[in-house]
Amino acid sequence: MMADHQNYQVAIDILRCHLGMTTDEAHRELGIDAAKTSRSDAHEALLKLTQDS
Repeated sequence: MMADHQNYQVAIDILRCHLGMTTDEAHRELGIDAAKTSRSDAHEALLKLTQDS
């Protein structure tokens, strides 16, 4: 569900940006099914840019 995705997005971003996990690793760490969450390409690109800085 989209609501679930929004609830977890901050936690996923923290795991990815601050701990260097991949999206799949963050999903596994949180115990959520990555196939059920939809990620926007723009959001992924933005996260990648902030990690490169």
